[in-house]
Amino acid sequence: MSGAVDRPEPDEPRLRSLLAGLTVEQKARLLTGSGFWTLHAMPEIGLRRMVLSDGPNGVRGTKWDERDTSLLLPVASAVAATWDVDAARQVGELFGDEARRRGVHVVLAPTVNLHRSPFGGRHFENFSEDPLLVGEIGAQVVAGIQSRGVAATPKHFVANDSETGRMTYDAVVEPRVLRQVYLEPFRRIVEQARPWAVMTAYNSVNGYSMTENSELVNGILKGEWGWDGVNVSDWFAARDCERCALGGLDLVMPGPGGPWSGGALATAVREGRVAEELLDDKVLRLLRLAARTGALDGESEVDASGPPDDARPVIRRLATRGFVLLRNANVDDQPVLPLPTPIGKVAVIGENAVLPAVQGGGSSHVSPPHVVTPLDGVRAALPDAEVVFRRGVRHRRLLDPVPHDRVRDPDGEGNGLRLEFVGADGAVLGSELRGTETLLWLGKSEMPSGTAVLRLRGDLRVEPGEHVFGVHGSGKFEVEIAGRVVFDGEVAREIDTDDPLAEMIEPPEQRVDVVLVESDLSEDGTVAVAVDFAPEGDTVIALGIGHGGLAPDATAEFDAAVRAAREADVAIVVVGTDAEIETEGRDRHSLDLPGAQDALVEAVAAANPRTVVVVNAGSPVLMPWVREVPAVLWTWFGSQEYGHALADVLLGVAEPGGRLPTTLPAATADVPVPLPRVQPMDGKLHYSEGTLIGYRAYLARDSRPAFHFGHGLGYTSWEYVDAIVVPGGVRVTVRNCGERAGREVVQVYAASRGRPPWLAGFRVVDVEAGQEAEVDVAVRIPDDSGEHRLLTGRSSGDIRLTIVVNA
Repeated sequence: MSGAVDRPEPDEPRLRSLLAGLTVEQKARLLTGSGFWTLHAMPEIGLRRMVLSDGPNGVRGTKWDERDTSLLLPVASAVAATWDVDAARQVGELFGDEARRRGVHVVLAPTVNLHRSPFGGRHFENFSEDPLLVGEIGAQVVAGIQSRGVAATPKHFVANDSETGRMTYDAVVEPRVLRQVYLEPFRRIVEQARPWAVMTAYNSVNGYSMTENSELVNGILKGEWGWDGVNVSDWFAARDCERCALGGLDLVMPGPGGPWSGGALATAVREGRVAEELLDDKVLRLLRLAARTGALDGESEVDASGPPDDARPVIRRLATRGFVLLRNANVDDQPVLPLPTPIGKVAVIGENAVLPAVQGGGSSHVSPPHVVTPLDGVRAALPDAEVVFRRGVRHRRLLDPVPHDRVRDPDGEGNGLRLEFVGADGAVLGSELRGTETLLWLGKSEMPSGTAVLRLRGDLRVEPGEHVFGVHGSGKFEVEIAGRVVFDGEVAREIDTDDPLAEMIEPPEQRVDVVLVESDLSEDGTVAVAVDFAPEGDTVIALGIGHGGLAPDATAEFDAAVRAAREADVAIVVVGTDAEIETEGRDRHSLDLPGAQDALVEAVAAANPRTVVVVNAGSPVLMPWVREVPAVLWTWFGSQEYGHALADVLLGVAEPGGRLPTTLPAATADVPVPLPRVQPMDGKLHYSEGTLIGYRAYLARDSRPAFHFGHGLGYTSWEYVDAIVVPGGVRVTVRNCGERAGREVVQVYAASRGRPPWLAGFRVVDVEAGQEAEVDVAVRIPDDSGEHRLLTGRSSGDIRLTIVVNA
């Protein structure tokens, strides 16, 4: 991996000298992107083109293309579940190394909004429901990225905690609540890590769009906090030339269009509507960013090789650190986990075992070099066991992608689908071998000029019988199977939306049943599949082919899974969500597991007393069966190394080191911020709950969730021996009472009269079996008068020691 970059802070007098030599027009031009992901170069002053990239899960680069792979890390909620600032720093360093490898100067990460409600569609992309935990983990991710000479961009500033109407809603937040809860993570990150960029949100706050919100940007971010970085708009969020300029925005993205383009900003300056001093401040910030990232007189640091293999064990270990053991009951006087070895027969059950959700939907998506599925991981870890897989139920909206290893390029270049770009006259303008997942483009500008039709061709290995095929995308399709046209018509979205990512988030699908006979197949058992697609839009274009295989019998699949569980020594059921359920651009409408997964868990648990349920979800889901299952392991969206990390934890090679960074509700009715309060009414989103989100709300009303904030078991047991106040915090003595080394997350909560407890500090400690350790947890002791309590324990609902402090 690349390693740290020791680059001095910018030479401010030189930057001002460069600035002084620019005309108003030159300065204004620099403040709008040159393209979707790039900024303007200015060779005459040594300024090279800067490249920006999405980044919450990994560094995608400048296009969506499965051939252009990037490391896929655990999602933000999984990183926060480690409660480990050193692990967060390592995540940031991986981001920074990837960015340098890909020639990226600015990573649009981390996302540091809050888990205000479990219904939030982008919940997985955010760290936690607690501002302290978000701030501490986020600051280390930022520091890690920037240690590599790459800019981090905490986002979305601020109160961008819902996806419904995300581009237009006005978040109405009482100033005290805004300060204590929603601004607090940004304040901590700015104070501790000094990010080189910050992205403002689409939404408004208290009546002013965040791209135009002078009070919050100029007054607090740049003024009160003294921040000297670049304030970049979210993509297409900037709308008004003068208001954006006066409101504190520094960079409009994407370009080359936007409210400052075409000389509009330069004209506003020359006419006196925007002061030239304000323009100069924005350009100075941009030059400072260029100097910090090596784009000003620096050398390009692009490595054309693929993602480094030495990152794989690091990602694998980080994933295990975030897995949370929710429940681990005894069967025959022994905890179910870790699994004893050797094992004779293991049943692995569930759609997510072979089609796992390893990332959420939206702009955070990257194309990993591989994904280790749970089934892959278990089979690799248990080579001598009989591992049987049964799907059990199907819950994905789209049909499965055409299996890559079962489709052959008709032109003979290997496995995959042949993609052709076809002009209006039928001429083939370009051709390439592609994968079988959904293909995405940021408009026709990414295709050969004159492209009118996208054609996909492949030879698919199948058996005779009735098959289900599907195509998805918005536009005109002609689908040909075995030389027969089986569909010819328009496929359109049912819901009208102006969200630029709508086509990626939820493309419409057309399914068709096709009966194939022996004569339809070639000698090698393949059938020719061809799709012509004329896309409808020109923002984000999606195209995919699905194959449901032989028409499935749902009852038979379910019964086969239960039978496999009954015959196995242990049953591992992998349940969860997917990237359509948890996605940017749309909030969730239910906390239930999709499909009949709850029924599958209940049936499997009844059939085998040694059942382990693995939850593969980035956001809370309801688990009505949780007390009926002896072992439940929460694994988030688990990265490209998901299956190997899972096997490590199941077999005890690694401890599940995570603690919940968010509360898991027992029922929809218990959620403090329910679905209606996630959706704007008449354009306004009222944060009427004040500070009472997440665990604070549960504690305030003495309500018990399914699992408390901070909960997590591990593979050993702990005694909290003592806690005392020391300068700067609390010193806690803990004892590992188990028979193996373990990792504990010591949590300190503060409470005062009239307020529910809030997280005041935390610290991770590793302790050998049977040993004690002292750990100092940094805590700011409340300085207002009265009696305060410092509560030390294993979660917000498991307090072991209390200290009374009189201020």
